[in-house]
Parts: sequence; C-alpha cells; structure tokens
Amino acid sequence: MKAFAQLYAALDETTKTNGKVAALRSYLAAASPADAAWAVHFLIGRRPKRLLESRKLVQWAIEETGLPEWLFAECHHAVGDFAEVVALLLPPAADPAGTSLPLHFWVEQRLLQLRDADDETRRAWLLSAWREMNEAQRFAWNKLITGEFRVGVSQSLVVRALAEVSGVSGEMISHRLMGEWQPTPDFWTQLVAPNPTAETQAGDAMPPVSQPYPFFLAYPIEGDVEELGQIEDWQIEWKWDGIRAQLLRRQGSTFLWSRGEELMTGRFPELDALAELLPEGTVIDGEVLPWKDGAPLPFAQMQRRIGRKVLSARILADVPVVLMGYDLLEVEGADVRERPIEWRRAALERIAPAGSALVLSPLVEAESWDGLKQLRQQSRDRKVEGFMLKRRGSPYRVGRRRGDWWKWKIQPYSVDAVLIYAQPGSGRRASLFTDYTFGVWDSGKLVPFAKAYSGLTDDEIREVDAFVRKNTIDQFGPVHAVKPELVFELAFEGIQLSPRHRSGIAVRFPRMARWRQDKKAEEADTIETVKALLKTKVGD
Repeated sequence: MKAFAQLYAALDETTKTNGKVAALRSYLAAASPADAAWAVHFLIGRRPKRLLESRKLVQWAIEETGLPEWLFAECHHAVGDFAEVVALLLPPAADPAGTSLPLHFWVEQRLLQLRDADDETRRAWLLSAWREMNEAQRFAWNKLITGEFRVGVSQSLVVRALAEVSGVSGEMISHRLMGEWQPTPDFWTQLVAPNPTAETQAGDAMPPVSQPYPFFLAYPIEGDVEELGQIEDWQIEWKWDGIRAQLLRRQGSTFLWSRGEELMTGRFPELDALAELLPEGTVIDGEVLPWKDGAPLPFAQMQRRIGRKVLSARILADVPVVLMGYDLLEVEGADVRERPIEWRRAALERIAPAGSALVLSPLVEAESWDGLKQLRQQSRDRKVEGFMLKRRGSPYRVGRRRGDWWKWKIQPYSVDAVLIYAQPGSGRRASLFTDYTFGVWDSGKLVPFAKAYSGLTDDEIREVDAFVRKNTIDQFGPVHAVKPELVFELAFEGIQLSPRHRSGIAVRFPRMARWRQDKKAEEADTIETVKALLKTKVGD
C-alpha cells in the first residue's frame, strides 16, 4: 500500500505527461504481480462499486476524528473532497511510516470483504485501516472505498507505461486490457508477456470469447478539409449520433460492448436477435441508434431506454434500435483489422442479414470538396453530426491516431447566456468555483438554461472564482447565486424540447466556447432565440 499511495501522490501532484508516465513505469516495474494487477485495474478506471453508504462513512469519520459535526462539515466544504478531508483530520498513525501490508491485501481482504460484512465488522475494519495508515495511504484508500478513484491519468498513459515496462506493443497491451478480466497475478503475467499464449494472440487464434477489440477513434478536422489531399483518397460516411459499440458473436454467445467498455448485452433485444443471424466468429464495429421508419430518432429517445431495467412492449415499439455498422473486425474468428478498409467493408456487406437490425452506414459520393461542403449543409436535416473521412487502404488502428480517420462535424449551436449559479468543483478544483449554471431571458427574468464545466482557461477560472466570491447574493448549500453580470457563449451539439427543464429546453454536451466580456447581461439571448434553434436545419 505504501508504494501505491506514493504513486497516487506522484500522479496527483503533476500535470506533466512524461512525469506521470515515469511514475507509472517506476511503480509497475517494481510492484509484485498481485499489486500491479490491481493498480492497473484501478488506474484505467475500473473499480468496485461504492461498498459503504456515504452517511455511515461520514458518521464513522466524525466519531474517529472527535470533531463536532458542524466543524467536520465546514472542513469538508472547504476542502471539497471527502477522501482528502478525512485523511487530513484523522489522528496521526502510531507508526508515521504507515502500513507495510501490500495493496492486494487491502483490496482483497478488506475492501471486497466489506460487501458481505455487517455494519459492526465494516466499522471495525475501516477504523483499523485508518489507524494503521499514514496520511498519504489513507487518501488513496479513501478514494478506493468511496468509489471515486480518479487521479488524472488516461488509459493511454497507463498503456504507454506498460508497453515501456514490458516491451510489448501498446496495441497489444490495449487489446489485452479490453473486456472482462480479473486483476490476478496470472492476468498480470499474461498482460506483460512478450510472447502471448494461444488464448491471447490476436490473428493466430480466437481471442477470449467475450473480449472486444480496442476502438479506433477519429481526430477532428481543425483546418480546411482540402488539406487532406484528393477527395478520391477518402471513404466518406455520415457521422452518427449514438452509442459506439462492438457486437461480438462467438461460440454461440453474444456480447455487446460500449466504447467505455460497458457490457450492454441484453439491453437491446433487437441486437441480440441480430447477433444470432451472424456467422460465428464475427465482430462488427458500429453505432447503436434509435431508429424508426428508416431514419434516426433524436438521441434523447435512446435515453428513454438506457435507464430502464424492464423494457415494455410499448418502449420497444416507440424506440426501436439498430446497429449502424461501419466496420468488420473479425471474420470466422480471424482478426482482420490489418486488411484494407475496402476489404472490410465488402466483407461486412456480404454477411449483413437482410431485413435485420443491422443497417450499413451509407457511403457518401462527392466529386469535389466543394460538393461535399454543400452536402454537409444537410447534416441536421439528416439528423447526423457531419462526416467521417476514412483513408482508403487503411487498417483499423488502436485508439486515437492522426492520419487515417477524421471527423468533420458541423458547427455546434451557440447561445449567449448569463452566469447565475456557481459551485465548487471536485478533486484539484475543489477549492475553486468551476461548475456553472447559465440562464437566458424569459419575460424579463433569467431562467436556468444549461450547466457547463469546461471551456475556460485556468486564468479565466480564477477570475470567475474571484467574481463569485465577491458577488454572491444567496447560497443554497454549496451552490452560490451570483449577480447576473457575466456573459458566456455556450456551444452545444443538440437541442430539444424538455418538460423536465425550467426553460423547457434541453441541450446536449454544453460547454463554454468563450467569455463574452464585450457583452452586458441584458444583451444575452432570450428563450425565444433559443427555441428558434429548434428549427435550424443548416450545418453552419
């Protein structure tokens, strides 16, 4: 646990990529297989669900610190992070060096055992852990027990460190980390093995039955599309707004994986039925879309299905889904990602069952970039986000790579709105007001329109934080109502009517495009202006 806590602190204290990779590499090279497996498990974002109720954690922490409840609450409010405030407030450990027990002991013999223990045992184990650990160890431990283990490293950085430690290619490491696996010493051995066994060697044998492939991700086009060269060099498709997924059919079983490595099998009966029509050893990459009468439904319709445990006949009829297929990764159990994209597309067309829930992403024909630009203006009419441009002859790569796949999205919607509420962020931003609510004018009053958390520079965040502290006019717990003076341009991808929102409007992926210091609050947009966007059909 000592080394893991030191790793967590090192990652938390630096924003430099090379520094993070160096810390990861140093830890992984020295850790035991049992500890390294668990560390990778947590670092790439996998974690057990919260095993203790928040109120009990707070209660036991207050009892152990000996502080009155109001003072503990004030400290929590000031720090903004439960894991950190408890680590700071607890009495020092008897041994300043803390526990010498390894990470895997604390996870396997304590953390995971909390699930089945009674409250008395849970409390005893938790207090024992806090008393044995020093401050750094408690901080990392508290992050694990609260299910909020975030430390500012992406999976790509973990993969890079693993590749440097093991000598195995990053592509192979990424593949081995996909799907279902248990953080055991045996898994660690296979993960970093220079020569994969028959069970894990892509291309020579079928991968583990449920294991998906790493997704290939596109970069956005930032300059002029003509910079890509000749239009004839590109396969062009519409960019769909759904849930990126891989559908696997292997050994009579079906698996549906999201890009976030969430197993969605069973949530979409239409796709389970589709998989049964596919040849054995097939993996299709595509987008799960709400689809009716030959066209996509708004993504909000998909959200009607996502949160339901039981799918009624009505919801299945109202919001049917398809897999918009655009790539084929496995044929008869063989990895075909290195084949040219044209070969993969033709093979996908051959296996597509007629009349099924598999819809092939249409290929877009254009004789020139100017012609494609004109066609792009139809994006919102077609309920798509723009184009995907894929280099002809290219393989299916791993992760986000420049050069072969580009996304050329339509310009987002934008609205000028007024900052009306702010609250502190979390983690590194716990001491700053970084989470904002914006309003637009409706009959002379500002009504909440959208929340946004990203888009400002660090300097701008500090300026807004100072404004909030000086101009708070009311407070509701951590939320501060502020003088309506600051105007921001908000950008977002989708907009629709919503009876659940006070403004009557819901937007998708809102973020701050810029701080409009040139505008006064009374010049911000009205709800009528926002509703007019519902009728907007052009791409730019």
